[in-house]
Amino acid sequence: MSADPLASGARCAAALNAAAARFGFSATPRLDAELLLAHALGIERSTLLLDLDRPVPPAFADLAARRERQEPVAYITGTRGFWTLDLTVGPGALVPRADSETLIAAAVAHFAGRPPATLLDLGAGPGTLLLALLDEWRDARGLGVDRSAEALAWARINATAFGRRAAFVQGDWTTAITGPFDCIVANPPYIATGEDLPPEVAAFEPAEALFAGPDGLDDYRRLAPELRRLLAPGGAVLLEIGWTQAQAVGDLLRDRGFVVTEHCDLGGRPRVLSGVLPTT
Repeated sequence: MSADPLASGARCAAALNAAAARFGFSATPRLDAELLLAHALGIERSTLLLDLDRPVPPAFADLAARRERQEPVAYITGTRGFWTLDLTVGPGALVPRADSETLIAAAVAHFAGRPPATLLDLGAGPGTLLLALLDEWRDARGLGVDRSAEALAWARINATAFGRRAAFVQGDWTTAITGPFDCIVANPPYIATGEDLPPEVAAFEPAEALFAGPDGLDDYRRLAPELRRLLAPGGAVLLEIGWTQAQAVGDLLRDRGFVVTEHCDLGGRPRVLSGVLPTT
């Protein structure tokens, strides 16, 4: 048997420890190792953890080497869990983040007891927000818009189970979109151009889904003037934001007549703004 703990035939317990030690750049090195080893074995992570004495499969060393180069785990395994879904993701698509679940929770709470019939997701990426909400609201239909053909290819794969309830079009934000929609959601690029990012983000994820001008607000400035015409009476807009941007983005919405509410992520930071129009 090879002395290399990542080599084929080594035991999983030792392989996990060795891989996690090599992933020191990650905030979750042990979890990363477990996800990659479970993927190499073709089993669920929970099943792996019940038997760590099993032999390491041949594929694991290559997967671990890719992670050492800081390739996102989701790109390596091809999937990422988000809300109630396991989404297929890969190069060209923004990896779904746990912080974005703040928007889903805020939308579900806002429409409690009166689910919307029509949804619009601006900057849909691999379908993250739209499909999570359609999974909550089983009678709703939704449209996702994105400039990236690569991202939309992933979105259409993820939307297969939703049939005609989910549609995606390639476009530039609200251009040629008429509405109205009961619920409009967006997670636009909001990172300032030139801001330093971890290599696993900067080197692998699409820059057009990350950066938005010198202050990170360029796309909010484009979206804000269009939202009122697209929103149905009694509807709501929900925007993910960078945690320092609540005042600036909120002012863009308030200037267009919206009443704005902040929603915090699990770290207590402002992460989502919801906007509604006064009824009088």
